Amino acid sequence: MRLPHPFGHRKRAHRHRRPNRPPTGRPARWYADRRLQLAVATLLCAVLTAVLLIHDELSDGSGDGQDIASRPAAMGGACTPTALLEPPCGAWFGAFVPHHKGNLSEKVRDYERRIGRKLDIVYTYHDMSLVQGSRLEGQLLTEEEQRVAADDHLLLLSWESKWWGGGKAQQPTWKQIADGELDASVIDVQARRVKKYGKKVFLSFDLEMDTRTPANGTPEDYVRAYRHIHDRFRELGVTNVVWTWITTGYLAHADLIKRMYPGDDYVDWVAYNQYNYYRCHTTGWLSFAQTQRATHDWIRKNISDDKPLMLSEFGTADDPSRPDRQAEWYAEVPGVLKGLTGVKAALQWNYRDPGPHCDLAVANDRAWSSLRKAVSDPYFNQPLG
Repeated sequence: MRLPHPFGHRKRAHRHRRPNRPPTGRPARWYADRRLQLAVATLLCAVLTAVLLIHDELSDGSGDGQDIASRPAAMGGACTPTALLEPPCGAWFGAFVPHHKGNLSEKVRDYERRIGRKLDIVYTYHDMSLVQGSRLEGQLLTEEEQRVAADDHLLLLSWESKWWGGGKAQQPTWKQIADGELDASVIDVQARRVKKYGKKVFLSFDLEMDTRTPANGTPEDYVRAYRHIHDRFRELGVTNVVWTWITTGYLAHADLIKRMYPGDDYVDWVAYNQYNYYRCHTTGWLSFAQTQRATHDWIRKNISDDKPLMLSEFGTADDPSRPDRQAEWYAEVPGVLKGLTGVKAALQWNYRDPGPHCDLAVANDRAWSSLRKAVSDPYFNQPLG
């Protein structure tokens, strides 16, 4: 960031110049040497000031007593986020932070204290159980989420065609959504809530849709349902949604994923969830690069070569036999991510997955320290506005 001169720009007054005639006893050479000394001193001061400013901007802030509420100042207009919330000069860092009803703000603050910085994106999940506002799970943008957003965070809302805790007959299908059967009771209600909120949010419909068929319908049903929600929001005048399409990125589903892409006109960001599932499934240990590069390259070739990409969930299991292994995994993140073209956000999953050995949360102090250092990289510290 370039700061103005502390005294502002001052125009030198024009003065009548006398002949260069030094006072008695001081030769002209003395004045020439003096001017040179002053010029050198001025240059050194300017260099020192520039060094201090650069140090302040690039400091990782990992020392004790860091104010995690602070954010780096914008590095010029070129780094201001786009209308689709894309950070042109780096990438957002976010996370899914486990929480229970009513304590999202507290859990976000706890997580931020552990990593020594603010989250850019907070990730939450919702179902379609809304019955005239009776369930928080079915309400996009709860009061708690709005408080978190007001505290200098972006929100990624994952909206699932499920009724958590509901019976089989209560589970929405993609065909029902596409045919407009849920418009009055669910879709329109949520669209109006989002519109009233006003601020831009990332919104995903049925993340990892490639694992939901045939239970929810066919791939074609999904595309119709996604487009219907998108178009219904538009018809109701909702302009503050950044449409985020999230797949598993599991390349054994490659053909299915291509069939379930709604199209460039309906998607703003393309996202995928890839992990090191060591011991979660029958698989060996995978580095961060191994979990990301193949999927990234496939998406760039087969889905979109120019839309911003999001690692909407990333993380690693622990290796009890090697306590430093998770820390080593997170240390790779900045270097690898910078080489993934178009990846503009990365969200850490700090929770478990189903299965007896599938805890993907940060396991120990060494891993926390490694993650803290990784996300202090200037590439992950971009101005929100």
